[in-house]
Amino acid sequence: MSKNFKRHLVTAALPYANGPVHIGHLAGVYVPADIYVRYLRLKGEDVVFICGSDEHGVPITIKARQEKVSPQDIVDKYHGIIKKSFEDFGISFSIYSRTTSKTHYQTASDFFKTLYNRGEFLEKTTSQYYDEEVKQFLADRYITGTCPHCGNDSAYGDQCERCGTSLNATDLIHPRSMLSGSKPVMKDTLHWFLPLDKHEKELRKWILEENKDWKPNVYGQCKSWLDAGLQPRAVSRDLDWGIPVPVEGAEGKVLYVWFDAPIGYISATKELTADWEKYWKREDTRMIHFIGKDNIVFHCIIFPVMLKTHGEYILPDNVPANEFLNLEGDKISTSRNWAVWLHEYLEEFRDKQDVLRYVLCATMPETKDNDFTWKDFQSRNNNELVAVFGNFVNRALVLTQKYFEGRVPERGTMNDFDRQSLEEIGNLKGAVEENLENFRFREALKAGMDVARLGNKYLADTEPWKLIKTDPDRVKTILHISLQIAANLAIILEPFLPFTTARLAEYLNLKKLTWKDAGKTDLLKAGEALKEPGLLFEKIEDEVIEKQLQKLQRSKESRNGSPSVSKPQKPSVSYDDFAKMDIRTGTVLEVIKVPKTDKLMQLKIQTGMDERTVISGIAGFFKPEDLVGKQVCLLANLEPRTIKGITSHGMILLAEDADGKLVLVTPTEGVSNGSEVK
Repeated sequence: MSKNFKRHLVTAALPYANGPVHIGHLAGVYVPADIYVRYLRLKGEDVVFICGSDEHGVPITIKARQEKVSPQDIVDKYHGIIKKSFEDFGISFSIYSRTTSKTHYQTASDFFKTLYNRGEFLEKTTSQYYDEEVKQFLADRYITGTCPHCGNDSAYGDQCERCGTSLNATDLIHPRSMLSGSKPVMKDTLHWFLPLDKHEKELRKWILEENKDWKPNVYGQCKSWLDAGLQPRAVSRDLDWGIPVPVEGAEGKVLYVWFDAPIGYISATKELTADWEKYWKREDTRMIHFIGKDNIVFHCIIFPVMLKTHGEYILPDNVPANEFLNLEGDKISTSRNWAVWLHEYLEEFRDKQDVLRYVLCATMPETKDNDFTWKDFQSRNNNELVAVFGNFVNRALVLTQKYFEGRVPERGTMNDFDRQSLEEIGNLKGAVEENLENFRFREALKAGMDVARLGNKYLADTEPWKLIKTDPDRVKTILHISLQIAANLAIILEPFLPFTTARLAEYLNLKKLTWKDAGKTDLLKAGEALKEPGLLFEKIEDEVIEKQLQKLQRSKESRNGSPSVSKPQKPSVSYDDFAKMDIRTGTVLEVIKVPKTDKLMQLKIQTGMDERTVISGIAGFFKPEDLVGKQVCLLANLEPRTIKGITSHGMILLAEDADGKLVLVTPTEGVSNGSEVK
């Protein structure tokens, strides 16, 4: 740290309260943040660690509608699950709050009004989709329709999940409201915008010139945004779930969740301490945001603009964002239940919080995406925690119990190997410290574990069990040094493995030590009694890992066939509406890819009534030669539409599983082309 800071404000991204926490969240945000905060506390620093549940926004209203409960019911449920999971896992927040608290409502409203009264917002009237049946403006996620890029007829108003293209709701072909199923209309609505472009020059100086030492993945993403040019961003939206926009004439409008949520750090600090302002408004406070890569733009560009515009707040000193953690080679997905959920892990692996903390730190996606596998989890537990750390500590304690009645033996004359081994503890402490100061958690953990490797090697090389009968005084020195190494482990690895090091400190009868004590070689005095030792770690057997792999496999199988993981049912339609659809069988005669597109195919289909052209976004799933001669089902009376200059007369029917894989809907037996599907 280049500046002389008196205190630290550390924030961790607010988890969204529409589901539990999984290992991707932990590796990306909460494990590194907790390690860093525990390290600062060991150093005796003044630090507050702030987090809470993010409880507003459209996804929560959608989940509430699906489960037929209120949004408050949803956030209450998941806030409780998330909070308890963090507590049980040892994430040591100073406070874990929520954005539905009264303090937060007041803080966010006051923040908006300060900027509003200073004229910092742009007021713009825009046209947005409106559902006339339910009398409500529609957020992008409440609108579905046909993707103009791939033909997916279930694309959302902000993104097509089949081809991954970002969309505006107005891009959709045949848009429909998820609330009523009706076709929405465009209607004018007033909103307030934060003019990010106004601050682009000062942001470029602050990030690109003054903070070149930020992590390359963070710096690179910020540069990309700035080089593309910033645009005004809406801070309000038409919704009935959220913090009402606190100005006259804003009825039915709430603060956009991206504006509301980061203010949650401020409101949570207010709830924590009456002296909150010194953490937010003094230049001798260092503010650090721990986030995942999907939040970089909000914490490096948007929130700093909000703070700077307000005028009273400090800006973050660093934003050490991580990339994404995958699971068994596949992207973690909550909708597909492809995840390891923290609350389930804590139930199935009781008292093994530190095993997961260790593995997630060792595989942390610091500058690029990384992969978690259960086999690696098992290997790191058995070959590193059990065979290195646990083995060394157990041998040192058991031999002390056996030879010296569980009391720390006196240290006699040391040789060069003894002195070099003790000196190396201080060197490794320095390596841990340097890496933590620079947010290199994987390297810091490795250096910390090297202390355990040092101890293991020291015992293996000195072999006290062979010397006890011939040179007991030498054994006293060996075990005295070994116990000093173990005591150092209780300090140096505390940020990473708090549960394990607490047990180790108890076995050693250690008083509370600080980071300054790490590296000392007299932490245990000769004659001090040790407690009866237990095993710090236990081997994880193959059948335990196989059970977890089978659980994931069942999840994959269920999403391929179970309604529980498929998309929600669309609004009901009358039989008369259904009867209007004319679905016929047809045979594919020829197929060519549409030029200058990645997804589109042009099919010529014999329908029994005619030969017609159909455009379909299936190029990523089928080869032309695989389709020719296939009998398909065709929505024949879909009104023609022109795509890439080619008129499409109909739509072939496909089934899409939770992974996005497409399969043709086809008769199980050959029938005449033009046969009606009823």
